[in-house]
Order: sequence, then C-alpha cells, then structure tokens
Amino acid sequence: MSNQIIPYGRQHIDREDIDAVIKTLTADFLTQGPKVVEFETKFANYVGAKYAVAVSNATAGLHIAVMALGLKPGERVITTPITFAASANCIKYCDGEVWFADIDQNTYTLSLESTKQLIESKPKGFFKGIIPVDFAGLPVNLEDFSTLAKKHDLWIIEDACHAPGGYFTDSNGKKQMCGNGNFADVGIFSFHPVKHIACGEGGMVTTNSKELYDKLSKLRTHGITKENMSENHGGWYYEMQELGYNYRLTDIQSALGITQLLKNDSGVIRRNEIANTYKIAFEDKIKFQDLPKNTYNAHHLFVIEVEDRKGLYDYLRTQNIFAQIHYIPVHTLPYYKVIGYEGADLRHSENYYSKCISLPMYPSLTDEEQAFVIEKVKHFCGF
Repeated sequence: MSNQIIPYGRQHIDREDIDAVIKTLTADFLTQGPKVVEFETKFANYVGAKYAVAVSNATAGLHIAVMALGLKPGERVITTPITFAASANCIKYCDGEVWFADIDQNTYTLSLESTKQLIESKPKGFFKGIIPVDFAGLPVNLEDFSTLAKKHDLWIIEDACHAPGGYFTDSNGKKQMCGNGNFADVGIFSFHPVKHIACGEGGMVTTNSKELYDKLSKLRTHGITKENMSENHGGWYYEMQELGYNYRLTDIQSALGITQLLKNDSGVIRRNEIANTYKIAFEDKIKFQDLPKNTYNAHHLFVIEVEDRKGLYDYLRTQNIFAQIHYIPVHTLPYYKVIGYEGADLRHSENYYSKCISLPMYPSLTDEEQAFVIEKVKHFCGF
C-alpha cells in the first residue's frame, strides 16, 4: 500500500463519460452548441435554481457575478479568509475593496456573528455585498445571512464550489440546496478535476433572477448579444453592448459535465461514508469540522486539526499519502498583505490555518486505502 500514491482528491472518469465526450467530438458543435444548454438546464434543475450559465471556470463565474451585481470601484465586499484566493480576487477584478470577517472555529465557514459585527461597526451603505463560502462542502446557513443582508441592503454571492449536492434545512423545515438562489442572488460552482463534477476546467453560475441571468449570459460572451438591439442589419447582425469576456464553456466539457452530474448523488453519499469512517476513527482524539443540525455536507474535503501539522504533512508524504492544506488565509498572502490586512483580527482563521490538514476524500477512495490513511494518522498522533 505504501508504494501507491493516495492523493487528497481525484477525478473519476468512467466509460460513460468517455463515450459522451467522443460522441460530442464527432457532432456538429464543439462549442456554443446544444450540449452547453443541456448542461445548464440539467444543472439548474439539479440544484433547484431557475437559471444557470456555464462558464470557463468558477473564477470567471465569480468575476461576472460581481460585475452583474454592479460593484463599482472602491465599493466594499465581505468574504472569508479561509477559501481559495478567487473568492476575494473577483472583488479586486472590479476594483472593489475586500474586507474579511472571521470564521466560526468549529464549522470553518464565515462567521455570521463576525460578519454582523463588521457590518454594524460601519455606517449603513459602507458595504455592498457578502461572499460566504460553503467550505469543504459544508453549506452556510444562508437564511441567516440573507436576513442580515436584507437589513443592510447587501447582495449575496454563494461560493458553492465545494458543495454541489449539499443542503441545509431552513426555519420552515424546507431543504435548501446549495446554489438554489432562494437566499443568495447568485451561486457559483466549480468543475475542476478534484471537485465533485469534473470537466477538466469549468464552472456554473446559478440565479433565480432573469435580469441577472441576462447580464451573466452577455458578460460570459464578450458583452455581445442579438437581443434588445438598437438596430438590426439582418440575420447576421449582433451588438456588443458592454465590455464582457470570453468565459464560455465548450460542448466537449459540457458533455462530460452532464454524465458527471448524473453520478453526483451517489458520489456525495460515498463521500459521507468516508467522512463518517474518519469521524469514528478520530472521535474525541482529533478535531474535525462540525456538522450543524439539519445540514448535509457534500464533503469536497475532510479537514482535521493537529498541533504538529507540518510534521504530519511531511510524514504522510513519506507514506505516499498526499494530504493538502486548505487554505493559506487569503489576508496573509503577499498581495493582500500589501493592501493592509496583516493586522486584521482574524484569530480563528489564523489558528485554524496553523493546524489544518485535508485528508484523502474522493468517491473512488477504497476502504483499504482509507484504513491505511487512518492507521498512519493515528501512528503519528500516538493513539
């Protein structure tokens, strides 16, 4: 077993996926064709949103989401420091200001209380939006964030890149799927290979707003449209009505996304089986992410906290277990240090980073492989 590499994440491509891609390669459209629309429709139905816009990657999705919501230079948006840099960078792409609130020390997601305190420490209108992240696959309770946002006239982008198939139960007992748009203006998903749905690269933006859908669709394709034009010279005519980007997803990637989406429910079930095995093995010995009541974690990651994180990371690599660290707090990265976040009071985020390590978590991880990982973690930790 020790000669076999066990990564922290891995895509799973089967014959059905391969056949779907080959079929598209021999079809009339490789991009801007029917598979993109089919993927968008099926994904929107899966998460329960009215609209979905396929994009080249989740970072592109975050970028056009912030643009569609009208963020202007100098306007301020709150997000979490425990995320991939793109959750904050999308604000900077629009020349906005990034402000960080701390995480909850047990769920590792953006703290509602820290966010509330930050908002209420400033005059009304000081902030424009909030970008919570469903970290490691754990859904943020967006009902609570929505109440806070409405009180202060803020929009919400749900970064659900880790969480397709995850959900929380609202105060009325209704299941709220990640990215369904009921409590956030926009949802963002990623189709990077280590995520639940692998397209190589790719992403999806979901919303329940027709106005935002139209803006997102236009921004995804250079700002070009054939709808609501000021003039029309004929069937070939189009207008570029604003500055957009080439953030399109191809039909090839969409064909793969469709077949991957069909397997997501079973994949999330398997991810939860793996998580439960880790929890039983480490209970009362090693800290791991809490699971709030009536919440279903989609488990992109399984994160534990240990005192000698560097030691465990290095030891596991000697055993060909390639654990990973998620994430270096965004405010401590050199670019953001220069901006001036080094002195921010984000103690829970910084404490989390000093101890966190992500263990292997993917549906094709075998019971034997997981047992080997658990054995090595226990050996290092001395129990």
